Amino acid sequence: MHRRNTLKRTKIALAGIALLAAGSLALAGCSGSGSGTPSASGGGSSTAIITTNGSEPQNPLIPTNTNEVGGGKILDEIFAGLVYYDAKGEPQNDMAESITTEDPQHLTIKLKEGQKFTDGTEVKADNFIKAWNYGAQSENAQLSGYFFEDIEGFQINDGPDGEAGTDDDIYGAVGDMEGLQKVDDYTFTVALNKPASDFALRLGYSAFYPLPDVAFEDMDAFGQNPIGNGPYKLAGDDAWQHDVKISLVKNEDYQGGRQAQNGGLDIIFYATQDAAYADLQGGNVDVIDAIPPAALATFESELGDRAVNQPAAIFQSFTVPERLAHFSGEEGKLRRQAISMAINREEITKVVFQGTRTPASDFTSPVIAGWSDSLAGSEVLAYNPDEAKKLWAQADAISPWSGSFQIAYNSDGGHQTWVDAVTNSIKNTLGIDASGAPYVDFASLRSEVTGRTIQTAFRTGWQADYPGLYNFLGPLYATNAGSNDGDYSNPEFDALLTAGISSTDPDEANADFQKAQEILLQDLPATPLWYSNVTGGYAEGVQNVEFGWNSVPLYYQITK
Repeated sequence: MHRRNTLKRTKIALAGIALLAAGSLALAGCSGSGSGTPSASGGGSSTAIITTNGSEPQNPLIPTNTNEVGGGKILDEIFAGLVYYDAKGEPQNDMAESITTEDPQHLTIKLKEGQKFTDGTEVKADNFIKAWNYGAQSENAQLSGYFFEDIEGFQINDGPDGEAGTDDDIYGAVGDMEGLQKVDDYTFTVALNKPASDFALRLGYSAFYPLPDVAFEDMDAFGQNPIGNGPYKLAGDDAWQHDVKISLVKNEDYQGGRQAQNGGLDIIFYATQDAAYADLQGGNVDVIDAIPPAALATFESELGDRAVNQPAAIFQSFTVPERLAHFSGEEGKLRRQAISMAINREEITKVVFQGTRTPASDFTSPVIAGWSDSLAGSEVLAYNPDEAKKLWAQADAISPWSGSFQIAYNSDGGHQTWVDAVTNSIKNTLGIDASGAPYVDFASLRSEVTGRTIQTAFRTGWQADYPGLYNFLGPLYATNAGSNDGDYSNPEFDALLTAGISSTDPDEANADFQKAQEILLQDLPATPLWYSNVTGGYAEGVQNVEFGWNSVPLYYQITK
């Protein structure tokens, strides 16, 4: 494994790609207690409120329209899907009694009876079917609608005429997807329009959460005060204090494997990571999952055995949209490669991050099965100032460079230090003006990114939704994908993704995904920077703290 960090780590063993095969999945018949729920040892109170850091969600809390960490952290606590992922990334049944397959394109899902939303209504097959159809329908324009594209009835067709509103210009479903069929109140079937070898593994992601009937009466109002079925629920009508915090309390009716061992969760929306860390040191917050750059060299000695530093499925990058001047066609390809080779990742991860990051050699994560550090073309991610200058000159021969190169970032996320280091490396190597472009918070940055109004490069990254290689590739770089912020499109790349996700052989699937990445290394729709460890910590008197495979603490386990 390609590691350069000498700090002590905890190795996380992740599940590989779950392959659909005829017969019953390993998910069928799993115990509802789950393997991740601890005993309330350590003298903690079952009524204690746990405080943690977070960020103001970009959008109202609708599962299919949330694709960022701030909102996702909340949704994962107040909703329960068919499965959830334990600390190691293994799927465990939650609302599902069983998930079985007849062949790689047909699933039968049976729910446990008696599971309830917090308004007292029962979780039934219709609640999944209606929620997924809502997320998939093109008229609703949901950010996570991409996750339903493999279901029969979802259409991806730009149309030869290019006229919006015609039958030939559809991304999503028009009406309900015929691939979702109710068998009875607790059973439904899923027919896919093509094989998707990891579809069952995806079902713990928030886009697949169910919605109660009341949500469809006024979805906007529901998003401000959602009614879920997870281990926590909102503490009241005023639980969400925008830009301040959201308060959750234990959901006593939840019967799944994530039953809260505490009384609730206050997620505080800190303006900076420094403020969150200062509160941790002062005993004013219980657990945080981000350490500010200024404290990376000292936090382990300051917190002792309460410090957390372990690998996680997190990939960091920045994106330069092709629509920006000088970044389309052959000129843009040359400039992206030059900029990538102008970045001294080794030095930045050592000096800025104190070894808590590892320079990237691909677009995924070393903690995911199938990762490779020997892809053809990966030399574009190595610091090579002479080659960078040569490529930049070739681009100038096509069209002389003008202006300043900027990378936009959110000031509330602790990114200024590394953005300054990256842009200084680019400036010093290429001899151009380069700098960071700060936004006040994450929501402000993402609004311009998703609205396609941003006029600079911008920081991007991926915290895995589920533990599979495809999750780092399809949602970010496939044509029309929901998180394809740079609007990248390459038919050869798309074809390899389709081949990989259709394969029932994990080795063949991973080989296709690796070939797909070799195309990305040529085109650089995003510029890979490094893989992240999750760095965090918890306060004195707090017990049963465990960080999961995707860097998020298992809040339901925590006691104090």
